[in-house]
Amino acid sequence: MSTDDTSPLAQAFVQFAVSAGVLRFGEFKTKAGRLSPYFFNAGLFDDGAKLGRLAEFYARRLLQAEHDGELAFDMLFGPAYKGITLASAVAVELARQGRNVPFAYNRKEAKDHGEGGTLVGAPVRGRVLIIDDVISAGTSVRESIAMIQSADATPCGVTIALDRQERATEGGQDADWSAVQFVTRQLGLPVVAVATLADLLSLLQGGAAPELAAHAGPVQAYRDRYGV
Repeated sequence: MSTDDTSPLAQAFVQFAVSAGVLRFGEFKTKAGRLSPYFFNAGLFDDGAKLGRLAEFYARRLLQAEHDGELAFDMLFGPAYKGITLASAVAVELARQGRNVPFAYNRKEAKDHGEGGTLVGAPVRGRVLIIDDVISAGTSVRESIAMIQSADATPCGVTIALDRQERATEGGQDADWSAVQFVTRQLGLPVVAVATLADLLSLLQGGAAPELAAHAGPVQAYRDRYGV
């Protein structure tokens, strides 16, 4: 799927994120200091129904990616902290859809008693898929890769909810690349997103959600200025 294609799954996810209050419109200052006309906060998938629906979108996208040959994985890895909940919920949903895979996550500080170490959950082995909400600078991905490799396993890709498709401003990437492109090109991992900024624009401009049409101009202008 090219970055400018859209799909019914991606469109449904964007609409769900808006209705859940996770994707909002207005004027928001990003970590990079940019004024963005939209804001995506996955931390607001904060009850059982919303988290379950989010996991369903991830699982459907991952099963589609496997079927299409975009990636293959043996287990999920959720980097602390948001990734912990995501890996757990998506593993449950994948099992419900007939694809039972183990999952693991890390704790921020090593534990020196009990099972010890920084990794929790299933043994980290085989092809390990990193799951997170977004990729901002790639720092979390690099840290996850190091932990997975230290366990003698193979990082095989990254899955995220939303690819903002904008030029990165931190982490040492080329200014013409997005954080996702940095992960793909420099770290050599495929990135599978449930939806992208292009999918959001398609919804805003396509007439399917007329109540959101007023936001199409500002979002398009932001993409024209900062997009890749």
